[in-house]
Amino acid sequence: MKAAEVRGKTPDQMNDELAKLKKEQFNLRFQKATGQLEKTARVKEIRRDIARIKTIARQKAAESKA
Repeated sequence: MKAAEVRGKTPDQMNDELAKLKKEQFNLRFQKATGQLEKTARVKEIRRDIARIKTIARQKAAESKA
């Protein structure tokens, strides 16, 4: 997911996407623990997407307060 895609979303859409990503991250952790994880790079992608969404959400919140 690109930052431009995230910036185009509403706060509600970002929260929904964040919840979806966290659920996927949880499932990937279980797959890794049981030895079923095939795409190990996906863990890193999910972690970065979560950070990207949180960062942009915080920036938007700061802009609306200023």
